[in-house]
Amino acid sequence: MSSQVRIRGSIDSTTQAIQAALINYLVAHPSADIELYRRNSVSVRIRIVDPGFHGLDQVDRHEQVWQYLDNLPEDVVSDISMVVLLTRQETAESLANLEFEDASRTLI
Repeated sequence: MSSQVRIRGSIDSTTQAIQAALINYLVAHPSADIELYRRNSVSVRIRIVDPGFHGLDQVDRHEQVWQYLDNLPEDVVSDISMVVLLTRQETAESLANLEFEDASRTLI
């Protein structure tokens, strides 16, 4: 994985706005790997794999990430249906991560 914010599947103004917000996260966390995709017309899923999450609980991880997403317009935020925040070691055992590894069935 490389350090960038990747959009898989269809790209639209919502996914581009989320990408732009998460680029700011990436600047602050250059070791992170960020990927998002639109699952359907009302659902965007985000995965961030960041070694900086090590030792942090889910609440602290979400607080770190949402400070970058909270400034997005309400209609963009309302499309975010899943935010998966993992360390590299956690990816192998995360069921939520599986959605990102085998999402081809749900992409539009």
